[in-house]
Amino acid sequence: MDHAELMRENSALIALLRTCERPDTWTSIANDCVLEGSAERLLLHKIDPSSHPLLRDDADGDDMQGTLLDDVGLSAEQVRQLEDARNESVQNLEDWRSQGFDFVSVFDTRFPERLRATIDVPPFLFASGDLKADDLGVSVVGSRHCTPEGARFAVDCAHMLVERGLTVVAGLAKGIDTFAHQTALNDGGRTVAFIGTGIDRQYPAENRDLQHEIEERGLVLSQFWPGAQPTKQSFPMRNALMSGYGVATIIADAGEHSGTRAQARQAQRHGRPIIINRMVLDKAQWARDLENRPGVYIVDDVVGVSRALDRIFYVNDNVDDLIEAVLAEESATV
Repeated sequence: MDHAELMRENSALIALLRTCERPDTWTSIANDCVLEGSAERLLLHKIDPSSHPLLRDDADGDDMQGTLLDDVGLSAEQVRQLEDARNESVQNLEDWRSQGFDFVSVFDTRFPERLRATIDVPPFLFASGDLKADDLGVSVVGSRHCTPEGARFAVDCAHMLVERGLTVVAGLAKGIDTFAHQTALNDGGRTVAFIGTGIDRQYPAENRDLQHEIEERGLVLSQFWPGAQPTKQSFPMRNALMSGYGVATIIADAGEHSGTRAQARQAQRHGRPIIINRMVLDKAQWARDLENRPGVYIVDDVVGVSRALDRIFYVNDNVDDLIEAVLAEESATV
């Protein structure tokens, strides 16, 4: 996809998002775009479905998942709103570029590959820093009001991840996140921060300098429009992306009501392994409920974390080899 085509797709995607009635349909729109392979075709289909059929309209009559087909037969006013939104989106892209905001849609080859494959893929990200499509990272998450033991566990894990050449992923919050990010930076490793605000905002304020340092030496990602303020819903949404971005989640310290449980739930949905510091079991029923589930590892120290990662990568490598063998066999029979 060349630059001009990417800009058309991006502007169409933004128009679809700007005109949808409920923000919670964004994931459906993103999934529809990925499956159809074009936001522009989806937009034109909404405006005039008879003249612009979708590639996914097949002979079997399978219904398209998502929300876009619910809007066929739009009124003249709704069509005008879509066309206006498309024009405004072109200006949005130009304004963001002039402000130094890097808009990365699901159509961009730079979009994180593991995140693109999740069931709740975001339609876009704003990036500040070194964006890598195939970034091998592990999340280190936990309570903002962590214990000294939890903080040491997070620091030890970040040291270990850097030594293994893995990216340390966290949410730039106080407590565990801050310890993980700062340790990775101190060790000269790579760290990625997912934030619950617009890319041009810093929250909490005391982590402003840390955010700038991560932008310069790692990567900061936001799934929200520039200028967006933190909300109660934005942080669980950010946790969902952290789960999808990495190959596993390490829970260093968390209580019964910690927001960390949101990432644990998302990791289960994504089929991503979870590594839990054993002391969390003593403080959180949700952690005890996870203890015997597939893909969940309970560990006592960083050595246990490292061994769990060895098993996770061993399984992943075997699955990849199996997929390659199956594809090779299918190609040989064609």
